[in-house]
Amino acid sequence: MRGQRDGVPKHGDKRRMRIGLLGGSFNPAHDGHLHVAKLARRRFALDQVWLMVSPGNPLKPAHGMAPFAERLASAQAMADGRRIVATAIEAKLGSRYTWATLTKLHRLFPGVDFVWLMGADNLEDLARWQRWRSIAAHTALGVLPRPEHNMGAMAGRAAHRLRHARRPARAASRLAAAQTPAWIFLPAAQNALSATALRAAKSAASANEAATIDAATRSAINGEGQ
Repeated sequence: MRGQRDGVPKHGDKRRMRIGLLGGSFNPAHDGHLHVAKLARRRFALDQVWLMVSPGNPLKPAHGMAPFAERLASAQAMADGRRIVATAIEAKLGSRYTWATLTKLHRLFPGVDFVWLMGADNLEDLARWQRWRSIAAHTALGVLPRPEHNMGAMAGRAAHRLRHARRPARAASRLAAAQTPAWIFLPAAQNALSATALRAAKSAASANEAATIDAATRSAINGEGQ
């Protein structure tokens, strides 16, 4: 476990900071999330990246979603509490939608330049998000590549509507301070690991274990191995 301190600035903190917001279900958090957080912090020249655990994603089914406390704990386990910070701030703010969360964060932390971090899969779906234009209008967007989603994201509705606001990757270190709307697609090494794949692997392992137990039970009943 790397750390569980909540290094989120307090309300009214006057420090000038550049903070990346990596929102998600973290169901569970995994090395792919950490890879993205570290990459984004370095390339976008951020002081911190917050792993902002969502209390409930309106675009994701509740079925199969672990309890919030469990998901938060999995994010805290990989955060260092200083540069990479796992936080329940979205739940504390009582927000359900990203635009509302960002509106409250900008109000609470006027000295912070926020960058909303997302994978290409989220950019691909961004036009489905409630008040997505407001998100882009007030917060810089840092887009990280995701296998099998990059082409679709760049050809999607949101990317097309925001084409005038796209900045070159070489300007990544200046994105946090850029006048919005502004977004950058950051070409980088990709990590294909996903929470969906982890859950599927865990389910398969449980099924294999159950099958092994059943086989052993049948063997005992049939008197085999005696």
